[in-house]
Amino acid sequence: MRSQKDRMLAGDLYIADDPELAKDFHKAKRLLREYNQTTEYQEADRKKILDDLFKQSGKKIHIEPPFHTDYGCNTVIGENFYSNYDCIILDIANVKIGDNVMFGPRVGLYTAGHPIDAVIRNEYYEYGKPITIGNNVWVGGNVVVNPGVTIGDNVVIGSGAVVTKDIPSNVIAVGNPCKVLREINDQDKKYWEAEKQRYFEQ
Repeated sequence: MRSQKDRMLAGDLYIADDPELAKDFHKAKRLLREYNQTTEYQEADRKKILDDLFKQSGKKIHIEPPFHTDYGCNTVIGENFYSNYDCIILDIANVKIGDNVMFGPRVGLYTAGHPIDAVIRNEYYEYGKPITIGNNVWVGGNVVVNPGVTIGDNVVIGSGAVVTKDIPSNVIAVGNPCKVLREINDQDKKYWEAEKQRYFEQ
């Protein structure tokens, strides 16, 4: 018989009430309690806690407390990551976040799922599907990313979106359910380069 942890990470049905999973869960809760009680003057302490919490994380990451996750050990975060307040990562399955990613406040990554059939659901079976976010992605405030979703590179997700399906690279996507609004193009690049130039001229 496979362990409940193996089943969980494989995306199969599992039961969360398990000693091995409880050990990982309680470690995460202890680290989160320590992290969320730190002050803005304890950056080194925060980084040390996050290094212990996550499976892998870049040298430069900043997460504004409070932050919440189930396990942490199933999450990989790249370089130059920033998350605003109240981020929630339910990493029942693997979560992978690329380089240069920014989260607005109250972003939720939810890999966890429950059976639609009430009888099976009431027997405490659960499952998870991984979430992957590419490089150079900005996720607006109050966005929810559902299980099994992949977001490509160079993407902007508008505030309040509920992302239920994969989002390709180089687009702006908005809405509930989240859909591609348009591609990011050369006009965008020219506009923001001009705005940057104005910054130095003023």
